[in-house]
Amino acid sequence: MARINASPTRMEKHKQKGRLKTASRGHKLLKDKCDEMIRSFMVLIRKNKALRDEVETEISRALRLFMLSRTQMTAQEILAAVSIKRAAFDFATTTANIMGLHVPKIVIKESADMASTASITTVAHFDKAIAALSKLMLLLIELANVEKTCDMLANEIQKTRRRINALEHILIPQIKETIKYISMKLSENERASQIRLIKVKEMLDEIEAIEEAANLAKQAKAK
Repeated sequence: MARINASPTRMEKHKQKGRLKTASRGHKLLKDKCDEMIRSFMVLIRKNKALRDEVETEISRALRLFMLSRTQMTAQEILAAVSIKRAAFDFATTTANIMGLHVPKIVIKESADMASTASITTVAHFDKAIAALSKLMLLLIELANVEKTCDMLANEIQKTRRRINALEHILIPQIKETIKYISMKLSENERASQIRLIKVKEMLDEIEAIEEAANLAKQAKAK
């Protein structure tokens, strides 16, 4: 494992230990965030499937009702009926926050014109088909919101996983290897210093022995 280029000093070792602590804490926070995003993603996936099933059901129901109404109304009557304003939708955009991820959201507010959709020139099947399409509009917007959120959340999970892997398999091992290298170098320097001190002490002892022998020789000669 490659290490970070750093000077083998105690100050640098202390600095790398601080970096390791920060990186480890960041790794844990990112992992917790990723786990929570995955949990939210799974909830949204289930909601997305339920909405898709409901949309498909409503589409089939609306088509079936239109086919039934077609047997009781002429093409001109249907064209005239669908040209009547039956409902108005007020669109608004906002954002939702999911673990720090801001996702767009479309909100639809139904107007008061939605209250009555029946007409004396249409049959019951046609009115039910129009109501089904109005409901389908709301479901499609909700489905779009959920699918967009799933898409953005999936991308964010991938980015977070890459950061986690970079910390877990690259940065943290590099910092640990650097701390290990600095500790080894400091130990070597300490042993080298001890050896030098021992050698200096031995040299001083030799010099002291020589001086003591010389003094004894002078004293013997003086006698």
